[in-house]
Amino acid sequence: MPIPDFQSIMLPLLKYLADQQEHSLRDLIDGLTINFELCEVERQKLLPSGKQAIFDNRVG
Repeated sequence: MPIPDFQSIMLPLLKYLADQQEHSLRDLIDGLTINFELCEVERQKLLPSGKQAIFDNRVG
């Protein structure tokens, strides 16, 4: 599966937050990675700057 864009991430993110508990950004990223069934290669793909993972950036 290709890395989802910002808009595709929004609804699953809001559903994840619907429990009204505090979540760390890392917990959100990990949960959404499972939700979108991203493989490790997709998970580690970096932005052109080479400083941040694309998926982490989109979730953030």
